[in-house]
Amino acid sequence: MKTLEYAPVAHDHAAFLERASKRAGFREAYEALDAPYAIVRELLAARARAGMTQDAVAARMGTTKSAISRLEAGGRHAPSLATLARYAEAVGCTLEVRLVSPPAAADSAAHPA
Repeated sequence: MKTLEYAPVAHDHAAFLERASKRAGFREAYEALDAPYAIVRELLAARARAGMTQDAVAARMGTTKSAISRLEAGGRHAPSLATLARYAEAVGCTLEVRLVSPPAAADSAAHPA
């Protein structure tokens, strides 16, 4: 029987983004993912600060580890504000939602035509 050897493939994310950004529609699609993945980064950082496992967060929320895993992975379903608030409470945080104007919109609002 042949022995399989692990040979990792190098990945240069910056080079990938540079090549991909030349494709039509890529930049818009990539930027549309910014907010969902920012939320995921916040969830993971809050759980790490709390020193908790997914199992521990799930127990505090009254749900399953797999539900927490799906929540922290992002994906096709956006969590509700109620779910985010329960997660925040479970890791010892509070949920804060803000609407922030982009810099260009803020400038035009400050100087109406």
